Amino acid sequence: MNTTESQHTVLVVEDEAKIAQLLQDYLHNSGYNTHWIEDGEAVVEWVQQQQPDLILLDLMLPGKDGITICQELRAFTEVPIIMVTARIEEIDRVLGLEIGANDYICKPFSPREVMARVKALFRTLAYRQQPSNRDNSTIVLNPERMQATIFGHVLELTVVEFRLLATLVNQPGRIFSRAQLMENLYEDRRVVTDRTVDSHVKNLRKKIAEHHSDSEIIKSVYGVGYKFEESA
Repeated sequence: MNTTESQHTVLVVEDEAKIAQLLQDYLHNSGYNTHWIEDGEAVVEWVQQQQPDLILLDLMLPGKDGITICQELRAFTEVPIIMVTARIEEIDRVLGLEIGANDYICKPFSPREVMARVKALFRTLAYRQQPSNRDNSTIVLNPERMQATIFGHVLELTVVEFRLLATLVNQPGRIFSRAQLMENLYEDRRVVTDRTVDSHVKNLRKKIAEHHSDSEIIKSVYGVGYKFEESA
């Protein structure tokens, strides 16, 4: 993975030219290099040769669909993949993530939302490469698999729980309000309450407690929100 945004190359796999151009314009404005492929049959070979840093992968494509492409890519690369699709059924979300996608965005979408997802994923991957997140840390994140381990034990997390944990772990000591956490957890702008975040934190603490005595590494800050503090 490259180390600066200006060096990152994002592959846009999309058969609708207007959408592809819009995504590329936003990516270029944020300092990313881009390449566009509209035919599903051409994706795997190009990735093998060029090794992009991230892929925006449409689900419905001519030649070969996004699910098949994602499965074939995961046979040889862990490049981050954000699937983009008009299918909104829950089964499609689950299938997309289970076969190796890192994130999932439904059409119609805001280009700014896509960019927020791209930047958040790059931040998570960059954090994973920092020395503080190596094997001697309490929690290690694997964004490619949406997986977290604590002292070597895998935490069985939902996608939302992983996003919550990653948001807190990526900036240890920072206090996040519930509203800020909701923005990271639910970027489709669904209506949820503060109690929803509290419920996810409660479930996350319970799962951490199964492998670590100090489940309060996710700490409550009265009247504000939550923060992550590494165990001593």
